[in-house]
Amino acid sequence: MNVAIIGGTGYGAVELLRFLYNHPHVTVSKIISHSNSGTPFSEVYPHLVNLIDTEMESLDISTLAEEVDLVFFATPSNVSKNYIPELIDKGIKCIDLSGDFRLKDGEQYRNYYGEKMAPEKYIEKAVYGLSEVNKKAIENALLIANPGCYPTATTLGLIPVLSHNLADYQNIVIDAKTGTTGAGRSLSQGFHFSEMQENFKAYKLGIHKHIPEIEQVLSDTANEDIQVTFTPHVVPMTRGIMSTIYVNLKERQSTKQLLDLYKEFYKDKPFVRVREEGIIPQTKEVYGSNFCDIGLYADERTGKLIIVSVIDNLVKGASGQAIQNMNIMNGWDEATGINQLPIYP
Repeated sequence: MNVAIIGGTGYGAVELLRFLYNHPHVTVSKIISHSNSGTPFSEVYPHLVNLIDTEMESLDISTLAEEVDLVFFATPSNVSKNYIPELIDKGIKCIDLSGDFRLKDGEQYRNYYGEKMAPEKYIEKAVYGLSEVNKKAIENALLIANPGCYPTATTLGLIPVLSHNLADYQNIVIDAKTGTTGAGRSLSQGFHFSEMQENFKAYKLGIHKHIPEIEQVLSDTANEDIQVTFTPHVVPMTRGIMSTIYVNLKERQSTKQLLDLYKEFYKDKPFVRVREEGIIPQTKEVYGSNFCDIGLYADERTGKLIIVSVIDNLVKGASGQAIQNMNIMNGWDEATGINQLPIYP
C-alpha cells in the first residue's frame, strides 16, 4: 500500500518514517512539505542519509489522490481541515495527527483552536482513534482523528474506573508532565536549552487545547458531562508523558481489586501494560515504544485512587498510535510494524 506523509519536517513525520521504514505492508511514496519542496528528506534529518533520501514535494491533492491509498497529516492545527475533505471525497483514507477533527463541538473548537471547525459532515465522519476503546469503529473508518498525547495517557488511565462507575465523575484532578518534543520542532524562547535546563514549569493552565478533548472522551465514557482540573507541565527531557490522576472512589476498594479490574479491561490490548501492585511506571520504561504503562494506588486512608499513566508522546501519543490505527483500518494485526521494545536506558 502506498502512503503519503504531509507535514514532512516535524517530529511526528520523522517518527512515522522510523516505524513505517520496516512495515511489511506499506511504502511511503510521498513526503509533502511546502517549505522544503525539492529538498531530500535526509538533508533535514541527516541521520537518515542513505536510508530515506526521498525528495519532498509540494501538495497537489489531485495527483496525491491518484498515487496513494492513505495519507498521514502530521501538520499543525488548522491545516488538515482545509485538505482532508477533498481527499475523503475521493475515497482516500486519512489519519490526522492534529486536533482538527477531534472535537465535536464547534464553539469549543473555536475557543481552544482559534478558528472555525471543519464542516460538520466531515466531523461526523471522523472516528476518534483511541485504538484500545474504538477499535470496531476504526475498522470501518475513512478518517481517523488521532488522539492528542495528553488525552491518550490520561483517558487510558481513567476509562476503566469510570466505565465501572467506581469514581466521582466531578472531582478529577490531572497533573501531567511532558518532554520538550511535545512543543514540536519550531523555535520558541521558552524551549531554548538555557530556559529549560534545570527548570520545571506549568503552562497553559485552564486553556490547554487538550482539555475539551479529555472531557469529551470521559463524558462519552460516563454518559454524563464531566469536567476535569488539568495542569500540564514541561520538564527538561526529550520524550515522555506522565499523567498522574487523582479521583475519589465511591466506595472502598483495594489496590489489588482495582488492578484486577484494569488487567481484565485491557487483557486483549497489546499496548497497554498494567503494572503489579507496588510498581509505578516511569517514562523511561516506554521510551521509543507504543506502550502505555499504568500503575495504581488506592489510598484507603483518603478514599482516593491515584493513577499513573506513562507514554512516549511521539509514539503512543502520536505516530505509533497513528500506525496502530492504520493497521486496524486495513485489517492487519494492530501491532504490525510497531511492536518494538522500548529503548533503555
